[in-house]
Amino acid sequence: MKFFIDTANLDQIREAQDLGVLDGVTTNPSLMAKEGITGRNNILKHYVAICNIVDGDVSAEVIATDFKGMVKEGEELAELHDQIVVKVPMIKEGVKAIKYFSDHGIRTNCTLVFSAGQALLAAKAGATYVSPFIGRLDDISTDGLELIADIRLIYDNYGFETKILAASVRHTMHVINCAKIGADVMTGPLSSIEGLLKHPLTDSGLKQFLEDYKKGN
Repeated sequence: MKFFIDTANLDQIREAQDLGVLDGVTTNPSLMAKEGITGRNNILKHYVAICNIVDGDVSAEVIATDFKGMVKEGEELAELHDQIVVKVPMIKEGVKAIKYFSDHGIRTNCTLVFSAGQALLAAKAGATYVSPFIGRLDDISTDGLELIADIRLIYDNYGFETKILAASVRHTMHVINCAKIGADVMTGPLSSIEGLLKHPLTDSGLKQFLEDYKKGN
């Protein structure tokens, strides 16, 4: 499973990259605004800055909700850098745009997916990635992980090449469970990745090793 970090914070992206396990980045207008990145030109420059840090795919989101607008923005985003994947919302016009981008060799990430039917449409249109938001489903007392399992089954049944990108990952157990189910990618905060490092027996074992070493020297 690939690890993406969901942020626009360059320091956090560098930290994840330095850990040696980062495969890509996802971000969105809300995350950009959180970092004080506003205005079209500044946002585009920030996407390039992110691409210059990581080696993998960087999802860059269109703002338009009409077909022509999404195509125009998506083509502009794709020209920024080879690592850019155009992030398109799961709406009727978005599905049309995904098909257009697929036919023209532009990779896409279909975002805001909350049902297996939506994921099926995205795959049929040729999306590179589909992003089911598991955390947001959990928020409304719906099992987000069950959605991942349903999409995995459907994609495997028909050999769809669209990658399942588990989004809205909130914590370490989300990461582990997505790996068990067979998500191709997970994207979440740095804390969800670093949480995998932690175990009390590792800490106590290392402490004992160091204490025993000191006794012998």
